[in-house]
Amino acid sequence: MKDKPILRPVRLRHVPRQFSWIDQRLVRDSHIQGRSPEALALYLFLCTVADAQGASYYSDSTVGKILTFSSTRLREARAELIAAGLIAHQAPFYQVLSLEPRPATPLASAPSPRAGEVLSAADILRAIMEVPK
Repeated sequence: MKDKPILRPVRLRHVPRQFSWIDQRLVRDSHIQGRSPEALALYLFLCTVADAQGASYYSDSTVGKILTFSSTRLREARAELIAAGLIAHQAPFYQVLSLEPRPATPLASAPSPRAGEVLSAADILRAIMEVPK
C-alpha cells in the first residue's frame, strides 16, 4: 500500500465532539456558504475516501471520471477548496483539512480611514475586539 504524505500536519482532521461523518461546523460555521456545487461534490468525495488523517490519493482522471467532471471543472473545484482552506493538494495526494473558525469580517466595525489616513494597530485591535477607546 502506498504511503500518503501528510501535506499540512498542523491541520490534521480530528473527530469532532458532536460526531457525524461530515463535521457539522461545515454548515454551522458557514464553510460551505458560497461554494459551487462542483466544489461541494469534490469535498464530499474527498471526505468519503480519506483516511483517519484526511489523506487520500486519486488521480485527476479517476476523480473526474467518478464525479463526471471535465479536467477544467475539477481544477476549478479543487482551486476553490484550496482557497477556502478546506483541502491541501499535491498531485496525486489530497488532504481534507481541519475546519478552522472563520474570522468575522475583519475591521467591519472599524472606522473607515480617510484618504492618506493610517489606522494604528491599537485601533485595528479595538475594532476587531469591539473595545471602546
